[in-house]
Amino acid sequence: MKKTVTILPHFIAYFFILLFCYASISKVLDFENFQVQIAQSPLLSAYAGIISHSVIITELLIVGLLVFPQYRLWGLYGSLGIMASFTIYIYLIIHYSEFVPCSCGGVLEKLGWEEHLIFNIGCVIVAIISIYILERSKTRLLRTSILVIITLFSCSSLVLILFFSSERMIKKNNNFIRRFPHHPIMEEKSLDLGANSYYFAGISNGRIILGNYTSPLTITEVDESLNRFRQYSVKLDDYDHGFKFLRLYARSPYFYLADGSVPIMYRGITGKPEAKTLSYKKIYFDQLAITDSTHMAFRTFNPNTRVRSLGMIEPVSGKYHLNAEIIKKQKDGIFDTDGQLISDNDTSDHYYIYYYRNKIAKITASGNFSEQNTIDTTNIAKVQSKVLSNGKIKMTAPPFTVNKMATACQGLIFNQSNLMGSYENRDQWKTNAIIDIYNTHSKSYSGSFYVQNRGKNKMIQMFATSKYFYTLIGNEIIRYRYAQAITEDFRKGEAENLTTE
Repeated sequence: MKKTVTILPHFIAYFFILLFCYASISKVLDFENFQVQIAQSPLLSAYAGIISHSVIITELLIVGLLVFPQYRLWGLYGSLGIMASFTIYIYLIIHYSEFVPCSCGGVLEKLGWEEHLIFNIGCVIVAIISIYILERSKTRLLRTSILVIITLFSCSSLVLILFFSSERMIKKNNNFIRRFPHHPIMEEKSLDLGANSYYFAGISNGRIILGNYTSPLTITEVDESLNRFRQYSVKLDDYDHGFKFLRLYARSPYFYLADGSVPIMYRGITGKPEAKTLSYKKIYFDQLAITDSTHMAFRTFNPNTRVRSLGMIEPVSGKYHLNAEIIKKQKDGIFDTDGQLISDNDTSDHYYIYYYRNKIAKITASGNFSEQNTIDTTNIAKVQSKVLSNGKIKMTAPPFTVNKMATACQGLIFNQSNLMGSYENRDQWKTNAIIDIYNTHSKSYSGSFYVQNRGKNKMIQMFATSKYFYTLIGNEIIRYRYAQAITEDFRKGEAENLTTE
């Protein structure tokens, strides 16, 4: 019996040698995938680069110590430390992470997270037993207890520190590492519209309102169930305003037809085929966003600053004001300031997302504005332009596009990115659109998800409500259901709004 107890630490050492050899070699052979898995961890994403290398080096170093009898005790201490770290990591994954990622592969690929936790706890226990058996012969029990406690405490504390700092870095100071929760949206239903010329105009009375580029006076209403759609043509009270490109906008209970180059605005009640002139030759604009039934946000060229500017207009009275501080010039003031103006589909806020740099501006109904960054690192717009002899500015090289399009609801911005982040699969970019989610209440990054192409057809446009996420792909409108991770962000935004008020 005594002999069995004496040789037990050596058998346990051989077990750890096999375990860590297999684990490190499998990571080396599939290193890129291992880095991707670390990057998708809800706890350690920000440190994917250093952790992916450190874990392999540490495992191999522990194997080296365990192989030689004179260093085996220190190898067991190393085994205890790394298994304690893995144990704390899995415990945090199960109980404190925003989502639970896939469990690791290899020899333990059939185990779930609970089984992994039990296995790791067992490894920690046998490592402690082995250390005590080896140290007992040297009558160093007090010293052993202190070293075991220090090892457990220091390794556990390291994981906790990485966890808290990583979460802050990912949400607030992201270094372009995307996090993809599992199944954040689930496709539920689709409806064939028969053409690919539609665009989202808004929502009214629970119906999605679609405009049509080839038939600007046609309004299409789609119910939330996506069982059917209804179309009708709008009759204007005046066709003599010389409009060239009417664009449809909708916000319950009204719809608007507008052409900022005239400029002209018509307004009607959704469901009824008549529209009356609301505003004529008040303010020129190239983008419009409906914030509520009496106010609209617009983008125009400010002749005083010679830079694009945002403003608010009351179309009934014609009163408007420009804010020259929101859109900020970096180079030419035209191309470097280009972006998309959108309104929140559930509040009176609106947003400006720059196309060529990592910046989002939020403007509240009261006129206050704030900024936050997208997760990429493009701070300065990469555009090249020159001033022609006639005074016009011309782009001289293709721009470096950062953000392609966006939609917003309840303070969450769903932004289609045009840039690949760190540790991402290039093949996924060929068959999917990448959507990043930003919480404008906490000014943080919430996660990302894929919208899969339909064969050769890519996503044309997207639209978010508090219930569903919609896309236009090819001839189809597709409805997706949110997972809990996204609906939680909606609820957090509501709570913060209540607190603020």
